[in-house]
Amino acid sequence: MNDSSPASGTPVLDVWCELQCPDCRSALDDLRALRARYGDRLELRLRHFPLEKHKHAFAAAQAAEEALEQGMGWEYVEAVLGRVEELDRAGEPFLVEVARELGLDAEEFDTALVDGRHILIVDADQAEGKAIGVTGTPTYVLDGERLDGGKSQEGLRERVEQIADRLLAGQE
Repeated sequence: MNDSSPASGTPVLDVWCELQCPDCRSALDDLRALRARYGDRLELRLRHFPLEKHKHAFAAAQAAEEALEQGMGWEYVEAVLGRVEELDRAGEPFLVEVARELGLDAEEFDTALVDGRHILIVDADQAEGKAIGVTGTPTYVLDGERLDGGKSQEGLRERVEQIADRLLAGQE
């Protein structure tokens, strides 16, 4: 999540994600496992890469930024990804409803989606993603290595763990 600078020396795993993407939902188990294994030793940073084929993805990315601002970024991401079909059907009202269910300020979500206060962050992520070769989601970048989960997630978590373990071992 973009405004957090990593604690000195903490490896950062950029997770290029799209909240209307079924493959990103499949990746949630891997992300939970990585958080359980590494805790604070590995920073997972949400990066936005809304795909044009998903008409609510851009709004969902903005909503995720609002959730981050309200202190529940990943919880919100997981809640929305867990119900991709509802987002497909209902669009922005669903995004506000999820915020309400999580106890976030739903009115502020509604306002944020209308006033577009998070658009620049989403646009910047998307531009950076394109610049480094992200073509689909989920895509992971750790220590300069890009791992594309949009085609297959087979073995990706193991690869992330190998890189993270190497980086963390180098700190000791």
